Amino acid sequence: MCVSVLILTLNEEINLADCLSSVAWSDDVVVLDSYSSDATVEIATRHGARVVQRQFDDYAAQRNFGLQGIAYRHSWVLMVDADERVTAELRGEIEQALRAPAEDVSLFYLRRRDHLFGRWLRHSSGYPTWFGRLIRLGRVSVERPINELYRSDGSTGRLQGHLEHYPFNKGFSGWLAKHDRYSSMEAELMLRQPRRPWRGADLLAADPQRRRAALKNLVYALPGRPLLMFLALYLVRGGVLEGRAGLTFCLLRAWYEFMIDCKHRELLRRRQGLPV
Repeated sequence: MCVSVLILTLNEEINLADCLSSVAWSDDVVVLDSYSSDATVEIATRHGARVVQRQFDDYAAQRNFGLQGIAYRHSWVLMVDADERVTAELRGEIEQALRAPAEDVSLFYLRRRDHLFGRWLRHSSGYPTWFGRLIRLGRVSVERPINELYRSDGSTGRLQGHLEHYPFNKGFSGWLAKHDRYSSMEAELMLRQPRRPWRGADLLAADPQRRRAALKNLVYALPGRPLLMFLALYLVRGGVLEGRAGLTFCLLRAWYEFMIDCKHRELLRRRQGLPV
């Protein structure tokens, strides 16, 4: 298939082999590694992937380097995270979509299915969330250092196949460590870039990124966001139907939002010269 694959890694020896196996149909797989200290590079090389290393600064910069600073065999690149797997269904849909894509199409959005305790979290994960992942080189740039936004100079499309996502493969300690970093980055971003007022029209926009940004701005404008996040995912979206897995995930999501608030308040007090 005429599509390259880009995988970002940092100490992904637990995830990488299965991820690479799911994209073995591509003849051009690149692992952009942030100087892993485990067997990540060895695993990538053993599976025939090209390895490029770059010191990580933020996700937007890393992805932009991956799209602009690496030469590929093909004009389309599928970006996959190491804890994701490309299904046979999605592979077939990608192949169909790229047989004769319209010249003005430069970006395809994908969905993923999050898993915990051996089950798909259809309700508590807030499914479906659309991510820009299949990119025509030279036509898309990435913005926002965390929970990135994709800017395309052309039109976009959607694929109905899924990425299977296993965010807890490194255990709960791995998930907590990762989201501890994420919450610090979100808090710092909130301090540097105050959120724009939300607009009702954006909540109904056709662009999934625009809708997601508007919803995020609305949620962050509300008091008690961590509790509201829990109630929205557990009761409104139906996480309660997913048993222990749903309760666990909803509590973790609320904890993540709470940590963002705590760290943002900490940064504000330090800026003011006040004790934490």
